[in-house]
Amino acid sequence: MPGDKSISHRAAMIAALAGGSSRLRNYAFSQDCLATVSCLQQLGAGITRIGPDLQVQTVGGFSAPATLLDCGNSGSTMRMLAGVLAGQAFAATLTGDESLRARPMRRIIEPLELMGARFESQNGCPPLTIDGTQSLSPISYRLPVASAQVKSSILLAALQAAGRTRVIEPTATRDHTERMLQWFGVPLEIVRSTDSSETTIAIEGPASFPARDISIPGDISSAACFIAAATLLTGSDLVLEDVGLNTTRTKFLSVLQSLGAQIDIENVRNECNEVVGLVRVRGGMESPAADRTERAALSGSLIPELIDELPLLAVLATQIEGGLEIREAAELRVKETDRIAATVHNLRSMGAEVEEYPDGLAVNGPVRLRGATIEPRGDHRIAMAFTVAALIAESDSEIADSDCVNVSFPEFFALLAGITEH
Repeated sequence: MPGDKSISHRAAMIAALAGGSSRLRNYAFSQDCLATVSCLQQLGAGITRIGPDLQVQTVGGFSAPATLLDCGNSGSTMRMLAGVLAGQAFAATLTGDESLRARPMRRIIEPLELMGARFESQNGCPPLTIDGTQSLSPISYRLPVASAQVKSSILLAALQAAGRTRVIEPTATRDHTERMLQWFGVPLEIVRSTDSSETTIAIEGPASFPARDISIPGDISSAACFIAAATLLTGSDLVLEDVGLNTTRTKFLSVLQSLGAQIDIENVRNECNEVVGLVRVRGGMESPAADRTERAALSGSLIPELIDELPLLAVLATQIEGGLEIREAAELRVKETDRIAATVHNLRSMGAEVEEYPDGLAVNGPVRLRGATIEPRGDHRIAMAFTVAALIAESDSEIADSDCVNVSFPEFFALLAGITEH
């Protein structure tokens, strides 16, 4: 699998803040991650591609960019880079494509302004002009929404603040930033409440740290499409090597197993402070899914851990007894597109029975899907999820605007063709 997109973003930014030269092995060369590279280069970081790797050389601090910093379609780039820019002694403007310019940014503006940075925006949306300061103040901030990007933005700013910054998470989110900061030697304190319902991450700034090489594991969110396809196609036997198995990212696997998927995990190990292993999937669903009569349900704290895979799970729901209901997932409305609306529309076009809610959807199953023209609405996750649906549909399907997968996984269609027997 290509390198993990979430980890690649963070590796490039943290390596650019470190002192010296870092080698990022198996970097994700998707459009989103290349947007991060481009922005860092405009800020003065020395970055060179060497085959499947990236070499990042710091040059004694960032400098003001000559032009706008274009984040493309990448919300990760914009939100996390805003934290980096908050501690710089210059102003810079972050912009992006039409989809990104419609996405909410108040969730990062508020904490970073509390730390001393100043923002100009379009009613809380990009373009964002950030007037940074080298006198950032530490804060104690409770996240109002479960967001690894917001948490990471604050932590990256905290590296440049004088004093102890605390971020309180009521619900656990991806912890790649914390793990990577620890890998680079940044003193980090993580305290969980006695009932594990709340986590506090603290950094004492300003923090300086040396460069370090890192190996980026295969992307589990990208692997999810192949895992789902192998599960749905009887007779499949798929092995995925060196995949990231961070516990904040593997809920998809445990949910599939609870629905009857035949998934085994082997050779689990720690590499560069991330958990990596081998995933084997055999086709067909076993009990308990075969005995299920009630609709399965996903909500609450499960949602942040499944956010990228929810459209894919909706596709899978069309093939399981009782179907699936997804609630408390209103965050899907403000992704690259309204993923709830896009999922509902495309499932209905394939003959599925779907109910749409403000915060989710319910899918009845099992049902035979029919081929259709799929409209991803420019969203890579929708395009990939419905490519899986097309594999089990009764007739041909067409994925319109299929190039949108390049945002996260440019190798997707070629790799799928290479492992699928017709």
